[in-house]
Amino acid sequence: MPAGIEEPHGDHREDRKDDAEDMPHEAMVPALPRYNDAMPEKIFISDLHLAEERPQTLALFEHFLRQRPHPGDQLYILGDLFDAWVGDDDDAPLAVRVRTSLRGVSRRGISLYLQRGNRDFLMGRRLMKAIGATLLPDPFKLEVAGEPTLLMHGDLLCTDDIAYQKARRRLRNPLFQWLALRRSLAARRKMAADYRRRSGEKTAMTPAEIMDANPETVRRYLERHGATQLIHGHTHRPAVHEHPLADGTQARRYVLDEWHADHAACWVDDGKALRRETITPGSDNPRLE
Repeated sequence: MPAGIEEPHGDHREDRKDDAEDMPHEAMVPALPRYNDAMPEKIFISDLHLAEERPQTLALFEHFLRQRPHPGDQLYILGDLFDAWVGDDDDAPLAVRVRTSLRGVSRRGISLYLQRGNRDFLMGRRLMKAIGATLLPDPFKLEVAGEPTLLMHGDLLCTDDIAYQKARRRLRNPLFQWLALRRSLAARRKMAADYRRRSGEKTAMTPAEIMDANPETVRRYLERHGATQLIHGHTHRPAVHEHPLADGTQARRYVLDEWHADHAACWVDDGKALRRETITPGSDNPRLE
């Protein structure tokens, strides 16, 4: 593990204070030596929602892992890597395939950092050990493009959706997770399928603006943690927003893209600036925008 990171617990105890009052781990994540003359980069993605019924998205992700991160780079996956994660003991073909791909990435000298999302909140220490990754708390603070930056999945920002925030607190409760993980894999898979179905039904009935980030909540997070940038996913509304802070600073919020079968995008920090790159099947190099 790179120096400067405090290793989070992997037994879900860190979720006991997962509400809007959480303080992030403030750490500077040093880049590892790169094996060529280019500067190491930080790469940010989220919301892949990998699932057995989405083989093309999985293939695009595997292509991205082969082509984009280079030794010395840092890859940050900010939640919802999976459309559902039933536990680190999952032996389904998809879980095995993704574990193998990510383990190959870390063995190439690429640092992996993951946050939990609302679909894969049961990810834990066993998975991180298997793939050679570090599980980050939400929020997590580090320097990106020379600016103090918060990394979040993004669901904590959607405070207008009161019903969701209530359900989130229940699902992140350590006792609930401990009881859920004691059930059989078959039972957990059924629970996950039911959750995905109910989530889809709720999304269809909920006004879109309620499910977006609340600007006042965004401002509070930025000011509380002394950050001038925020990178998150969850909302599936890729954009760059500006938020005026009390001291007159204009903070920026980068919303990551959801992944699809034929296209995706990542944000890249080359040490000087953030840029967006598009990813398409078969492309040897992502395209800058």
